[in-house]
Amino acid sequence: MDIRFFDTLDSTNKYCKLLNTDSVEEFTVVWAGNQTAGLGQQGNVWVSEPYKNLTFSLILKPTFLSLSDQWLLSMTLALSVSDCLIEILPNHNIAIKWPNDIYIGNRKVCGILVTNQITNGIISQAICGIGLNINQTRFPDWVPNPTSLAIESGNTYNIKNVLDHLLQSVESRYRQLKNDPYSIKPDYLKRLFRLGIPSPYILQDKRITATITDVDRHGHLLLTTLDGEALNCDIKGIQFVI
Repeated sequence: MDIRFFDTLDSTNKYCKLLNTDSVEEFTVVWAGNQTAGLGQQGNVWVSEPYKNLTFSLILKPTFLSLSDQWLLSMTLALSVSDCLIEILPNHNIAIKWPNDIYIGNRKVCGILVTNQITNGIISQAICGIGLNINQTRFPDWVPNPTSLAIESGNTYNIKNVLDHLLQSVESRYRQLKNDPYSIKPDYLKRLFRLGIPSPYILQDKRITATITDVDRHGHLLLTTLDGEALNCDIKGIQFVI
C-alpha cells in the first residue's frame, strides 16, 4: 500500500485526479494533515480543522464491478468506516445515513465522496474521499450536527493509528465486494440510519413523514409515506430532518 502524506493540500481528491491512472497502483492513499478546500457531496465543502482530523483519498480499481452495480462500492466504503468506528467506540450507536455519511447517534462524524472514472464501459478507477472527524471539538455554527471521536469519547487519538485501522477495514470489505458483491447490500441495510422507522423529511419543500424501506440498485432511497405512497429519491430529491 502506497501512503503519500502531505502537510497541506487544497484537496486530496483533486490531487488524485492529476495522477496517471495507468501508473498509480490500487490502494494508493493521498493523505493531508491540512486540507484547505476539501470536497463534499453535491459540491459542498468539507470543513476540517488542520491536523485534527483524517482527510484522505483512496484510489481503487474495481474493474470487476459492472456499471449497473457501481453503487455497491459506495456501500462498501460506508460499511468499512462503520466497522472501524464500531471497534473504536463499541458502546456508541454507529449508523450509515444514506447515502454514505457515518453517524454517531444523530450527529455526523464522517463523510464519503466517491468519484468514478469510466473507461470503455468499465470503472477503471475510483477516487474515494473520506473525511473523518477525530480530535476536533469545536465546529463552525453553520456546520450541521457535527461530532468527532474526541467529542464522543473524551479521548485524544493518534490519527495515523486510526488511518491504519480504517484501511484494514477497507481491505476486508473490499475483498468481500470482490468475492461476493451482493452480500454488501444486506450488510449495508443492517446499519442504515432510520431504516423501518417513521421519520420526518423534506420532499420538494414540503415536510413529510415517511419510512425508509430499501435502497435500490441505482443507490436511490426507497420510502413509504404514512398514506402508503411509495417514493424513489435520489440524493437531490429528499432532505433528512434531524
